[in-house]
Amino acid sequence: MRTDSALTLGVLEREAELLGVDEGAALAHFRDTVKEVRARLFESYDQGAPVGQLLQARSQAIDMLLRCAWQRLMPDTEAGALIAVGGYGRAELHPASDIDLLILVDADQLEPLQAPLTTLITFLWDIGIELGHAVRTLSECASAAADDLTVISNLIEARFITGRAALFDQLQAVIAPAHLWPTDRFFEAKIAEQHKRWRRYGETAYNLEPNIKENPGGLRDIQMISWVTKRHFGSGSLLELVDHGFLTESEHLALIEGRALLWRIRFALHRLTGRHEDRLLFDYQRTLAEQFGYSDHSDNLAVEQFMQQYYRTVMELNRLNEMLLQLFREAILLQDRIGPPEPINRRFQSRSGYLEVTHEQVFKHRPIALLEAFHLLQLRPQLHGVRASTIRLIREHRHRIDDAFREDVRARSLFMEILRHPSGVTDTLRRMNRYGVLANYIPAFANIVGRMQYDLFHVYTVDEHTLRVLRNLRRFSVPAHDHELPLCSAVARRVPKLEILYLAALFHDIGKGRGGDHSMLGAHDAWDFCQLHYLSEFDSRLVAWLVEHHLLMSVTAQRKDISDPAVIQAFAEQVSDINRLDYLYLLTVADVRGTNPKRWSTWKDALLRELYHAARRSLDRGLDNPQAQDVLIEQKQIEAMRILARQGIEAEDCRNLWFRFSVDFFAPSQPEEIAWQTRRILEARPEDLPMVDPRLLPTRGCTEIFIYTQDCENLFVRITALLDQRNLDIVNARIITTDDDMALNVFQVLTRDHEPLEQGEVSDELAEQLRHELRQSAHTEPRVNRRLPRQLRYFPIETRISFTDDAANQRTLMLLTTRDRPGLLAEIGTVFERCDIQVRGAKIATVGAEVEDVFFIATRDATPIRCGQTLSCLRREVHDRLDQHPS
Repeated sequence: MRTDSALTLGVLEREAELLGVDEGAALAHFRDTVKEVRARLFESYDQGAPVGQLLQARSQAIDMLLRCAWQRLMPDTEAGALIAVGGYGRAELHPASDIDLLILVDADQLEPLQAPLTTLITFLWDIGIELGHAVRTLSECASAAADDLTVISNLIEARFITGRAALFDQLQAVIAPAHLWPTDRFFEAKIAEQHKRWRRYGETAYNLEPNIKENPGGLRDIQMISWVTKRHFGSGSLLELVDHGFLTESEHLALIEGRALLWRIRFALHRLTGRHEDRLLFDYQRTLAEQFGYSDHSDNLAVEQFMQQYYRTVMELNRLNEMLLQLFREAILLQDRIGPPEPINRRFQSRSGYLEVTHEQVFKHRPIALLEAFHLLQLRPQLHGVRASTIRLIREHRHRIDDAFREDVRARSLFMEILRHPSGVTDTLRRMNRYGVLANYIPAFANIVGRMQYDLFHVYTVDEHTLRVLRNLRRFSVPAHDHELPLCSAVARRVPKLEILYLAALFHDIGKGRGGDHSMLGAHDAWDFCQLHYLSEFDSRLVAWLVEHHLLMSVTAQRKDISDPAVIQAFAEQVSDINRLDYLYLLTVADVRGTNPKRWSTWKDALLRELYHAARRSLDRGLDNPQAQDVLIEQKQIEAMRILARQGIEAEDCRNLWFRFSVDFFAPSQPEEIAWQTRRILEARPEDLPMVDPRLLPTRGCTEIFIYTQDCENLFVRITALLDQRNLDIVNARIITTDDDMALNVFQVLTRDHEPLEQGEVSDELAEQLRHELRQSAHTEPRVNRRLPRQLRYFPIETRISFTDDAANQRTLMLLTTRDRPGLLAEIGTVFERCDIQVRGAKIATVGAEVEDVFFIATRDATPIRCGQTLSCLRREVHDRLDQHPS
């Protein structure tokens, strides 16, 4: 097939010219033609030529070049056959795709053809054609195809280019289903291959940096359909699926349009990178969004709009893939063995383990059945899913879910029954989302389908994240998962109504992308929905409160000093009762785990548990009876002395030591920690300094590094720089200077995999490095030589600084928001040194590419920083320092 593109008209007519050029000029002439093919390809793309047409045109141009090279360099052009396979065989050649070739020869011609074939391959590489090739006989092809699913898949797409056509015909006969890979076996193997590939990509099309070829819903899924179609029907044309009744014309159009978008993105990626690149990395997303004509809006970035189009497309392709493969299963595996229908009710029946309607007019005559279908799947867990023909009907009739439908008491009751059912809630809602029913029933949900947030923290689209939060909440109530988060499981068994949680999860992020505070917008939507679904005013208010405050607990745990009774009191007052606390705790854990599972850690688990228990004690004690800091510290000291007494340490020695310490030593620590650190200091000899003791804290899920040494200049800077250079994340720090100028520093760290440091040789080596560093001169400013990770380069985050006076604890809180980068804490520490500011602690939170660090600082006299000039100077110095060293 020829196209009318400028590429074709300008290049294909050169065949006679390339055949006639003399030997000395051939290499340069062929190479120039390859370059011209590429230039005309991009010129046609810029002029708006359909990408599908360009892929065919490039394939045709390569065909011509290969034919000419074969005729020039092969002494006997009929000695073998030149055959295109793989993507080249499908005539789908993207700008940087490899040219996959099979050179098919007779067994007795292998030896004589070795030299000319070597010359041919070398020539093709020299002119700029990147080959993937194999030289095989018919028997070798049959043997390789029999053993390897990839080989047979490539050969199914084989296309003759030049040489002896009879050899190609023989190949087609050898690999036919009658001899190799019968259709049913091929189909089962390809299904297993697809599931394995999906697992490799996390079973979701919603990855931050998706592979547009291999991800679920990607080009490989469309190729999968073509392979099966060609194996079963003898043709890979997707249009034939309409003729055979597997696709409707509208579904075929959706499949073709979805493939066209993915082709266009892949084409643009190859052009942008100059190589075979199928990953939609952050490096390219903004550029492609601009090329595709998107522009930033106040509440929606161009890149987010572009990626939403991509995600919605692959979601639709994923659904079509699911539907078609189920139809293929019936046609290929079951054939005429599809069992008789088993009645369920007047509207639904079961056939071969799948739910189907009793007749095609069910949803037209009774739209409420659109919800009933999903509830029946819950009631009958033995069903595998919805039959493909019924999926199609659901999609065709979902528009019937309108305002009248939503106001129908039967619909509202059915939806709440789905949420209240003891099993299958997550799978049911996920299926409702996939078939477009959830977005129709909750119109605000449509806005978040496929919506991404351009950052490194939210690794899923908003709808996928929402469903994962729901799944996490469900797991809390399933005894088989009690071992994962025992406290959550115990609390989940106490809450009166789990559907309260599920509704809060459904609405907690539903306001994103609409402008304004998404928590407030979601709370309004949640209240209206609950009232429409006959929840009591109390329950409706609770759901709305959870949505509005769903970030309260995580923000308090990660940004505030939860060892401070005043912080706990303020948090408890906002929560106001234990019932709300239970619900909020479960929602918070599920939300954090569902945002980025790789960043969930035992450290975050411990932080939230600690805040939960502290708030619960405060609520049990009564909000009008807050615990005083001095009383709490006295209790800790008494308990610590009891522990130390059992270890032979006198109370008087403890008091003498503690007299030199500020409240910062006691407030954040448990009695066991106070006792351990006290004993280490009391037993230390002068030659033991600087003391560096790493130890695992299982209850905190981190490694604690305890440092006791003579206070000196740049101490914080030198320690944080070395820890950063060792690729460790500091999550918490306490910096204490005693009255006799000793420094007592405690750093809690995690590896980059969010795990505690490996104990033994690794932690011992770190301790020795720190001791060595602390023995060196304090005047040399350390530098972190670690490179900025690739992904962080594409998130320019504005540096923001705010100060809060904390008079009760005689300190100032500095909140720093900026882009994460190697050596950040050392840079900030250097500013504190220059400004003569004392660091008393830090809480470090990294949210994707953004850090939200809280520093507890004071003057050298241990008082809050209240001088406006000093704070302005500090703000300016931090900005100057970070701007000077942006990476």
